[in-house]
Amino acid sequence: MNVRALITGGSRGIGAAIAETLALAGHPVVINYKANFAAAAEVKARIEARGGEAQLAQFDVADAAATRKVIEELLQDPRPIGIVVNNAGIARDAAFPSITEDEWKDVTRTTLDGFYHVTQPLIMPMVRRKWGRVINISSVSGVAGMRGQVNYSAAKAGLIGATKALSQELAKRNITVNAVAPGLIQTEMTRDVPLETVLPMIPMRRLGQSQEVADLVAFLASDKAAYITGQVIGINGGLI
Repeated sequence: MNVRALITGGSRGIGAAIAETLALAGHPVVINYKANFAAAAEVKARIEARGGEAQLAQFDVADAAATRKVIEELLQDPRPIGIVVNNAGIARDAAFPSITEDEWKDVTRTTLDGFYHVTQPLIMPMVRRKWGRVINISSVSGVAGMRGQVNYSAAKAGLIGATKALSQELAKRNITVNAVAPGLIQTEMTRDVPLETVLPMIPMRRLGQSQEVADLVAFLASDKAAYITGQVIGINGGLI
């Protein structure tokens, strides 16, 4: 079933890899981005160069009105959006006493409010079709908690709770809801991570690759994963 797939935060890193991998699997993809048009356009061009179909959708997932407007426009296409990957997220790391209210709200609004703003209007169309895939990109921080990331850990843990609850509501409609919890993945977000300190903590002694996360997401989006729902799947090299 080559339904369309919407990937939030799809212009770079893990999101870009997911968009390209789902496109190669035959899904027309909608690449959401907040501001970096050039990066999103580059992902779109790579997909099209390999024979896939992609379109761009610019909106900030934390902005309820803007998100609703664009999704309503996307739903005008007769081809359903049957796969949604909630990947958009930001980090504002600091020791908890130093976290400002804005840093708390920026992180939680993007991850948690963004999940609601994007997913809620897409659920009833999935229910009517009795098929859908919701895949939420959480984090090892949301599973175990990480010092210096109270805001990020709270947001990602909240996403896990939402995953488990929504999976219960939708299972009988043949809609699966799962979370993927990456560890340290080689992206711009981990560019400044001190490898000499971090790698000894990872049993595999390396960072993960965006493509490895994308391959897991593509599996969860496929019919092969039809009996998997409500799960949090770690991809972290044995970190926890």
